[in-house]
Amino acid sequence: MMQKITLFSLAVSLLMSGTLRPASHAPLAAKHGMVVSVSPDATRVGVEILRQGGNAVDAAVAVGFALAVTHPPAGNIGGGGFMVVHLNRTGEETTLDFRERAPAAATEKMYLDSEGNVVPAMSTVGHKAVAVPGSVRGLHTAWQKYGKLKWKTLLRPAILLAQNGFRVSASLAESLRHKDNSPKLAQFPESKRIFLKNGGFFEEGDILVQKELASTLRRIANLGPAGFYEGPVASLIVDEMRRGGGLITLDDLKNYQTVFRSPVRGTYRGYEIVSVGPPSSGGVVLLEMLNMMERFPISEYGLNSSRSLHLKAEIMRRAFADRAEFLGDPDFSRIPVRGLTSKDYAAGLAKTISLEHASPSRETPHGNPYAYESPETTHYSIVDKDDNAVAVTTTLNGSYGSGVTVKGAGFLLNNEMDDFSSKPGTPNAFRLIQGKVNAIAPLKRPLSAMTPTIVKKDNKIFLVTGSPGGPAIINTVFQIILNVIDYNLDIQEAVDAPRVHHQWLPDELRGEKDTIPIDIETALQARGHTLVYKEKIGDAHSILINLKTRVRYGAADPRSDSLAAGY
Repeated sequence: MMQKITLFSLAVSLLMSGTLRPASHAPLAAKHGMVVSVSPDATRVGVEILRQGGNAVDAAVAVGFALAVTHPPAGNIGGGGFMVVHLNRTGEETTLDFRERAPAAATEKMYLDSEGNVVPAMSTVGHKAVAVPGSVRGLHTAWQKYGKLKWKTLLRPAILLAQNGFRVSASLAESLRHKDNSPKLAQFPESKRIFLKNGGFFEEGDILVQKELASTLRRIANLGPAGFYEGPVASLIVDEMRRGGGLITLDDLKNYQTVFRSPVRGTYRGYEIVSVGPPSSGGVVLLEMLNMMERFPISEYGLNSSRSLHLKAEIMRRAFADRAEFLGDPDFSRIPVRGLTSKDYAAGLAKTISLEHASPSRETPHGNPYAYESPETTHYSIVDKDDNAVAVTTTLNGSYGSGVTVKGAGFLLNNEMDDFSSKPGTPNAFRLIQGKVNAIAPLKRPLSAMTPTIVKKDNKIFLVTGSPGGPAIINTVFQIILNVIDYNLDIQEAVDAPRVHHQWLPDELRGEKDTIPIDIETALQARGHTLVYKEKIGDAHSILINLKTRVRYGAADPRSDSLAAGY
């Protein structure tokens, strides 16, 4: 790695003119355990579980349920996600897939009109957009196999937060009144009643109480998954489906199962990457991009120089073209994981990259990995005192999911069906183009971009990271890894640094507002890039461990009201 970059804020200011993010501050250091999440309340819950003798999985379960209370845009029991687990003593590593599944009554063309066109919003808003939730069974499965503390102990903090209420943060208040979110929530009586105060808005500092959710969580605490997938809560879900024309049945809920899958693995400049595989595209696309980047001396190009940003965009473009063509649910299609993550395959793709000119996406089709075969989300990272590590990314898909809150049960339902390809070649809510391999089918899991990732060095945990952000999740994790390994930034600097995103189609390079100066923008345009600006890209909550001292350093992303805490 290159020499340590110091005076980070000065270096960024030299590269990034205009209104900048606050100067980077030191990451939080802790000797024993570390938790980083989007919600300060949830983070504190996780640390307390670690203090009580729980391990990283126990803390992950408790944080997951706390987020279901305190982070309604994406924290959930009505959605799903992925978990990557590393157990230090045994060296065991696995990924847990608790991704939502299509209902048994789902059909390939369920969102098309009589002329074969996609019906606007049908896959994103309302009851028919909902896939069978996986979070409750997923968190229980992880605890059942790896947890130490009692199940009820892990649910108790979330129950108290729902029953007694929690203080609304500035970002949550802003999110609830956002022009895209409040109209969606207002369409559904329970959502309007709970989250919009029957038509008003929560202000920062208000107390949000969710008594129906507290009752649901108590039932889960007492009965485990049966308290959600069977009995009164399941009946309330099905009743809600019937009211709005949704497809989920009691059998869909009762038959939902999680899946332990082998991680996808690769290396980057001597570090080992452990991430999640299909039905998430995250780990595969991440490794494909890192394998291409390994062919270039990006540290010599300068942090966020026009050349480095151009190279990132070209690598992202090629990997996302492959994502559109080849990735989906491995239980339904043959997925060329080995080919896509092959270093030889990446070397061939890297040779097609010009450092002077952008490749038009329509002229940059997917590759042939078979020759090498042998949208709102939240992420949290945890390391315990024994160096066990857990990376978890969960989602409702869009912000506040489908907008539907289950009457009498108090939780929002996902709109995960939009992550399928409603019609191959037609963009989804994230403007992603997806192929036939990700078409809708009964009981199938939609393709995801979630990328919970663990990085190791010499068989020791080095970095735990992940992010929300739809397709930008993968590129956020990609850039965190580059910032740490290639530019030797500390973890807070790596998280704070500006990000870019390219997803093949639409053919545009997205940057964060006020982070790319005019001279660099001009240089990128001269290379053939079209730049589009967003308020933020990703929200990466990360932990880095000093390889010698084993001190944990937690970095909460300043793009949200997140918190890193440890002991």
